[in-house]
Amino acid sequence: MLSRFNHSNYLWKKIGLTLSIVFYGVCCVAQSVDSKGATDAALTQYRQMLQEANPADLYVAKGQSLWSLARGPKGQPLSSCDLGLGPGVVKGAWVQLPRYFSDTQQVQDLESRLLTCMEKIQGFNAQEIIDLDFSKGERLNIAQIAAYVSSESEGLAFNISQSNPQEKKMYAMGREIFYMRAGTHDFSCASCHTQDGRRIRLQDLPNLSTPAGAGYAFGTWPAYRVSTGSLWTMQQRLADCFRQQRFPKPKYVSPATVALSVYMGVNATGQVANAPGLKR
Repeated sequence: MLSRFNHSNYLWKKIGLTLSIVFYGVCCVAQSVDSKGATDAALTQYRQMLQEANPADLYVAKGQSLWSLARGPKGQPLSSCDLGLGPGVVKGAWVQLPRYFSDTQQVQDLESRLLTCMEKIQGFNAQEIIDLDFSKGERLNIAQIAAYVSSESEGLAFNISQSNPQEKKMYAMGREIFYMRAGTHDFSCASCHTQDGRRIRLQDLPNLSTPAGAGYAFGTWPAYRVSTGSLWTMQQRLADCFRQQRFPKPKYVSPATVALSVYMGVNATGQVANAPGLKR
């Protein structure tokens, strides 16, 4: 897995090459009969070439190590953590999350479930982790474990349960939050993510109300972000969406963020998982 990272300049050479392709494609748009098609083709080639050297693989390897490493005040590994398919079962778990867990009596996404396991099995203080910033300390470790867990479901179809009343309640809550307009700019999630074929600069704005759009977005986080040089989880992506809407910053693994994940995940039913992804 790690052999393709033996040369430190490899990734940046790849980025430079693919950016050149993008800029060439964009510059040629004005002379093209079908400008949107030319731009889309250039961006698709750019993403495909970057994906060949996704730095998220490094985080996957670290997350796999953390999963089986004895840590925390109790000195235990997470390998007995139940992600919904039984203690220690990782493959296929991510494409069925968020889901209801009877031991917490809550609907939990991957990060909130990992936090529960870290507290109960390893003895970590959950509130202290919640109070951390993204990419700091144990929050970074959760992101790396999430990258590993999601990678074990690559190629599988999303099938997120709506059989429990709490799961249905969270889907309804997520949908309400998705369409809620508020803040200084009167934005909602739907303001940017309910039409097909939209893009801001080089960033696609998938239609999250459709299976294909929800699958493309929800199914590729966690993801490595080239613009920040770091791994982002879905919780961090949603927190940044709230920031861009000028909403108050949501609490880490809050019911609001989990509910939005339920809404997107259920909408993505039948779509194939492809995480960890690679973003601009």
